[in-house]
Amino acid sequence: MSTDAVARQHSETPIPEALSEFAIDYETHENAPAVVVRADEVADALEAARSLGYDHCACVTAQAYEDRYETIYHLRSYDDPTEELGIVVPTASDAPVSESGASVYPTADWHEREAYDLVGIEYEGHPDLRRILLPETWQGHPLAPDYDPEASQVVPYREHANPLQDDKRQGDTMLVNVGPHHPATHGVLHLAVTLDGETVADVEPDIGYIHRCEEQMCQQGTYRHQIMPYPDRWDWGGGGILNEWAYARTAEDLADIEVPEYAQLIRTMAAELSRILSHMLAVGAYALDVVGDFNATWQYAFRDRELVQEILEDLTGQRLMFNYFRLGGVSWDIPGDREAFFDKVRSFTQGLPAKMREYHDLLSSNEILQLRTVGVGELPPETAKAYGCTGPVARGSGVDYDLRRDDPYGYYEELDWDVVTEDGCDNLSRLLVRLGEVEQSAKIIEQCVELLESWPEDERTIQANVPRTLKPDPDTEIYRAVEAAKGELGIYIRSDGTDKPARFKIRGPSFSHVSALPAMTEGEYIPDLIATLGSLDTIMGEVDR
Repeated sequence: MSTDAVARQHSETPIPEALSEFAIDYETHENAPAVVVRADEVADALEAARSLGYDHCACVTAQAYEDRYETIYHLRSYDDPTEELGIVVPTASDAPVSESGASVYPTADWHEREAYDLVGIEYEGHPDLRRILLPETWQGHPLAPDYDPEASQVVPYREHANPLQDDKRQGDTMLVNVGPHHPATHGVLHLAVTLDGETVADVEPDIGYIHRCEEQMCQQGTYRHQIMPYPDRWDWGGGGILNEWAYARTAEDLADIEVPEYAQLIRTMAAELSRILSHMLAVGAYALDVVGDFNATWQYAFRDRELVQEILEDLTGQRLMFNYFRLGGVSWDIPGDREAFFDKVRSFTQGLPAKMREYHDLLSSNEILQLRTVGVGELPPETAKAYGCTGPVARGSGVDYDLRRDDPYGYYEELDWDVVTEDGCDNLSRLLVRLGEVEQSAKIIEQCVELLESWPEDERTIQANVPRTLKPDPDTEIYRAVEAAKGELGIYIRSDGTDKPARFKIRGPSFSHVSALPAMTEGEYIPDLIATLGSLDTIMGEVDR
């Protein structure tokens, strides 16, 4: 692009002046302007962006073109997530090397490791550049153009080494493997824990045990029909409808599809039912983790989950892999006997306040749980932001960030509800946020039911008129996110003019939360590690993808 063309495009794009000195080109993505910078000036450019208020590195996307490799840092502001900026870093295809951004945004550490692992871009200055999802001995990078899927793969057994064995300051240390097959890890997560006596000296989360190539599968599916069933599988704890909305929002904005108001209202109700389903599992499992409470809290939580499961089964036809959203709306309307369905929903929401008092009696007023959670797993707000934490994990650290309010979508703007935050920054605060959010979700659901009951019958449009085949313009790029059960679930899509995405990147909130675990647990006791991990409510489906 000529200098005049760059200047012309720059004048039309709201790029902060402080970034102009790093810009070699400019782009406009559907969600945000983007600055193209040199591969050896990444840290300086990111530092300039952070100084302008872009303190949330939401996602890092790597991809390969025919003539180059590229990294995109998707930046937002915690104060206003509609303030977005892309930092685009191209690098040569024959030597894809770029400067690391981890010194500016610690959350970029894991994102860049994934980019190196799957795409093959090397990041100079990275604190620990090695594979993160695949074994270190893996041959090739699966998303690189020259990857040979038929190549033989040999994964030799290697004896686990104590990372602190030569560190004299630690004294006699011992390496303990927690997981990947252990109930306390809530899935196939492996923690390599180095103990100094009973104190946690080092924690290294080891992920990738259920890496299922979800992004690649989505890249092989059509926008209109074949991608939507996948998002449910990123959260088998019940939050699947929220994940469906993440894809729906991204693809609808990409294809300029306007969802009918009635369908938005149904989506909002279904999403909050899905949030309750997820939070009830988190609360019940946490009681089991921390106080061994199987008979009361665990079974109470599943009793209430079952009520929500029945409502969602009536609405969607499924109990877990809902596949209820469609691009442009939802698959079908409220069940035929609308009055009976709404009565069932109201019966649940009206009975919830008394049950929430029981949960607080069993949990937040429990002295044993308080000893295990108050002042344990501390995550100061600035540390939470540095690691890209969102959802209840960030709100439990007093970070008042919720995309339902701050980057509105669906019907949330029209409803009366509150964002729940706690400023304790510890395990208990994260539990209290989830309990509070269950009550707020019920409040949202009740308002949705009232509106749906009175909605004129001739205006109950459940889907927009969407073409059978969607082919967005080539080289159109977008990043969109929703407030899923665990936090900000974002999706980046780049189109190539066909009916399938050229690049599909999933930003799972649990990925960032697990990366923050060492900062929360080092120096504490090993039982505290278990309590802190449980407080994150991670789901490995969205970590490994």
